[in-house]
Amino acid sequence: MKRFLDVLLSALLLAILSPLLAATALAVRLGLGPGVLFRQERPGLGGRPFTLLKFRTMRPGPGPDAARLTRLGRFLRRASLDELPELWNVLRGDMSLVGPRPLLMRYLPLYTPRQARRMEVLPGITGWAQVNGRNALTWEERFELDIWYVEHRSLVLDLRILGRTAWTVLSGRGVSAPGQATMQEFRGPVRQEENG
Repeated sequence: MKRFLDVLLSALLLAILSPLLAATALAVRLGLGPGVLFRQERPGLGGRPFTLLKFRTMRPGPGPDAARLTRLGRFLRRASLDELPELWNVLRGDMSLVGPRPLLMRYLPLYTPRQARRMEVLPGITGWAQVNGRNALTWEERFELDIWYVEHRSLVLDLRILGRTAWTVLSGRGVSAPGQATMQEFRGPVRQEENG
């Protein structure tokens, strides 16, 4: 049922939002030059890699994200318009509408066995962590919310998350970590200092 819902809604949204997709693509082309889409290998179900599609929000080249992120890019991220091409990933079966966000391939060896449970389901465009703080969460909070979703996933929960996503996007909350242009780098689990 989940896959049926993913295919139905992603196809419907791609059709309905096609004018918005075209307008966003044009804005990115005019604002950032050739190469409208950002493509990056991300881990999917079981850690298997797939190519994630997003609209570009940064200028190419070296430098920190904050320096490369454009004014247009900030707007696209705040409105979550940069995520719209991921509907194609959902239609292809790489992703689901709801699930833990696909992070970076280089994070895989850093996960604890518990954190790696997020790979037991397809990654999503939105998820439980996204509607409970988004990128303003710490990595530990984010992983705990992802694991909670894996352990409690259901069609009813997915519908609840999709409903809350609309409000999260409209409010623009949690687009980036406090004091950061994007999400901070994950460097592995926090290690508790031994007492005594």
